[in-house]
Amino acid sequence: MRLRLTTLVALTFLGAANHHISADTLTLSRRQCIEVALRDNPSVRVANMEVKKFDYSKKETLASLFPTIDFSAAYQRSIELQTIRMNMGGESQNLKMGSDNTWNMGFNASLPIIAPTLWKAISISDTQILASLESARASRLDLVNNVNKAYYALMLAIASRDVVKENYDIALLNASVYEKQFIAGTASEYDVLRSSVQVKNIEPELLQADIAISQCQLQLKVLMGISKDIDILPDVKLSEMQRDMYYYPASADRSVSDNSSLRTLDIQKKVLAKNVDLKKFAWIPTLGASFNLSWLSLSNGSPFKNQQFNPYSTVGLQLSIPIFSGGSKYYGLKQAQVELKEIDIQRENLVNTLNMQVELAIDNINKEAKQIETSAEGMRQAKKAHEIMQKSFDIGAASYLDLRDSELANTTAQLSYLQAIYNYLVSTSELDLLLGKGID
Repeated sequence: MRLRLTTLVALTFLGAANHHISADTLTLSRRQCIEVALRDNPSVRVANMEVKKFDYSKKETLASLFPTIDFSAAYQRSIELQTIRMNMGGESQNLKMGSDNTWNMGFNASLPIIAPTLWKAISISDTQILASLESARASRLDLVNNVNKAYYALMLAIASRDVVKENYDIALLNASVYEKQFIAGTASEYDVLRSSVQVKNIEPELLQADIAISQCQLQLKVLMGISKDIDILPDVKLSEMQRDMYYYPASADRSVSDNSSLRTLDIQKKVLAKNVDLKKFAWIPTLGASFNLSWLSLSNGSPFKNQQFNPYSTVGLQLSIPIFSGGSKYYGLKQAQVELKEIDIQRENLVNTLNMQVELAIDNINKEAKQIETSAEGMRQAKKAHEIMQKSFDIGAASYLDLRDSELANTTAQLSYLQAIYNYLVSTSELDLLLGKGID
């Protein structure tokens, strides 16, 4: 009866733990997850829209080079006409001047001919588009890194659950053996209770492993921008990744020229350099052309009768020569030059920092590779020790406590091995982000 009850509880628990497999499940590779995320992730879509926004901003600035044409119309009704007093024939007389109705309408056109600041502003807009493109690229790089880490975390959670599940099955088997021995009178009730408690102690770990898988799947789905009702499973096991992992030899390219922060700083330097030129162009005269075509009508009485519109047109040039502005242009230029020197210092410091981070990252990767080899050897030894202890326990040459110690050592060794592989993969992804790689 106790055996049937234990088995029923175990099957019920495992059925609840594996319930997520019955939902819609997609088996995807890491590259497929990245492709979906780069297409559907909201942050990347917003970054791409920012590029379009700056492109429209450039076109808005470029439109200033074209003629500007406006149409205007105005009507004015005189309440009291203007009166002047004049001496005529020795007598003073009052004369009223003007008309009751004044209509004025026409077209105004202007065109910049020489506008150095406007030309340089268009050039700055081109550089700002490059900055927007680099910002979008940085968002994609960061997304790829996050998807990689989420995918590796899911692989680790699944592999860890398999290890815990294996340990649970062994504990359940041992409990079953003691139950049968107790019925046969060859085992004590204490042994039955101790093995049953061991099963109960592992069940929360198994449940926690299932929760970890669900959390990792949710994180990956959020990054990919897909429905929460779809479960995602990796197409490869974490332990199988070891054969394709060692692709960072000592002679690998360690250049930080593609680092997103460095490229952004270089673009900012270009903007500041053009801003210096813009400040200098403020001393250059500007020249513009204008054209006016209007119609004027003056009448008395009704504003809608007896109207006669007479055309009037002008064309002209306007030259503006800056002479004195209180030193604002001069100090504005000095400020722009100081900002340009500051960014040179910032770039030098950033390059040194990035090179140091790359060296530390590669050193950590090499250490983690050695840790994988050490953990793999420890896992093989722990497994062999557990097999020996299991055989000894089966023939009565070892106690249950000795068996549990070997099981715990075997489980710990497997988890350490999986954790070492995960750490290595995450470190390589972080290095790709640091070097500005990861987007094929």
